[in-house]
Amino acid sequence: MLIRWLGVLISFSSVLACAAPPIERLSLPPGFTISLYAEDVPSARQLAVSPSGVVYAGSRGAGNVYAIVDADGDHRADQVRTIARDLYMPSGVAFHGGALYVAEVNQILRFEDIEADLADPPKGAVIFDELPSESHHGWKFIAFGPDGKLYIPIGVPCNICPENDPYGTISALDLETGALEIYARGIRNSVGFDWFPETSDLWFTDNGRDWLGDDRPPCEINRARGAGLHFGFPYLHGTHIKDPEYGGKGGTRVFTPPVLNLQAHVAPVGMTFYQGEQFPENYKNRLFVAEHGSWNRSRKVGYRVMMGTVDEQTKLVDYRPFVEGWLQGQGTWGRPADIATLPDGSIIISDDQAGVIYRVTYQGT
Repeated sequence: MLIRWLGVLISFSSVLACAAPPIERLSLPPGFTISLYAEDVPSARQLAVSPSGVVYAGSRGAGNVYAIVDADGDHRADQVRTIARDLYMPSGVAFHGGALYVAEVNQILRFEDIEADLADPPKGAVIFDELPSESHHGWKFIAFGPDGKLYIPIGVPCNICPENDPYGTISALDLETGALEIYARGIRNSVGFDWFPETSDLWFTDNGRDWLGDDRPPCEINRARGAGLHFGFPYLHGTHIKDPEYGGKGGTRVFTPPVLNLQAHVAPVGMTFYQGEQFPENYKNRLFVAEHGSWNRSRKVGYRVMMGTVDEQTKLVDYRPFVEGWLQGQGTWGRPADIATLPDGSIIISDDQAGVIYRVTYQGT
């Protein structure tokens, strides 16, 4: 009898695991709707969209890279193909010049002419293998900058520890020479960045340190107007919070303050400036940020997609929720991880807890 009941419970758990996520719980501004774009995308993290509309997703826990195809053009994926397996936290993906670039913890792979045959994809070739191998904050977000270089963050292998290159940086890889140069320092763990279209300044998220309490220190959104800036870690958190251990050890370094201090532990990850044509005009250049959500706070925060406007002084203002509802009380059923824009101007959002990708459209009021 016990075995029979265990079988029933296992079957019931399997049904729950396969059940569609309750997207009716998600709220958006008037005129916007959200739907499922793709299911069965385990641990989906960074997204990249090719000019043909194929969506690529990296993963952290699954070790897979996915190609997601809407073959019939009905705005819902027909195929989710696993094009690479058993990689080392291949969270980061970027599409450039017909090739897919994938960031493992310790190396960068390139899949040449990836869309020639997605049913039989090429094997990734290692193009750079000199990244640190530590898994702590080792998963990466990658993107090509306006200068054609591949930007790669290298998180610190700790909660808080001394400054030590190349950790705590965002670096730029020159694909022609193979040289990796540090672009910015003092960054604990950035898992998302984009370039503001009007100025080409690099904006990036940074996850604040743990174990200073529920409300300290803030997570951050930062802006680098050029190379060589230092953003404070491990000496300074947010605008003015000195670290209790390292706060007096920064020497004469000049620190660049955040554009915006966020709530502590919201864990901002993927971000993008909206460049599509479907949303209302006042959404052009608006910043969207996925707040992945807290794990070490007495009451959970985050678990939402935020948006903000860059004003004429390039300050980030009107930062407020765009999609929320993954957090219900103190229970969660999803965690947004990244945001990308489809060719039709709608946006997609990856969810590494539910293992799905959502699509947000604007239909007017």
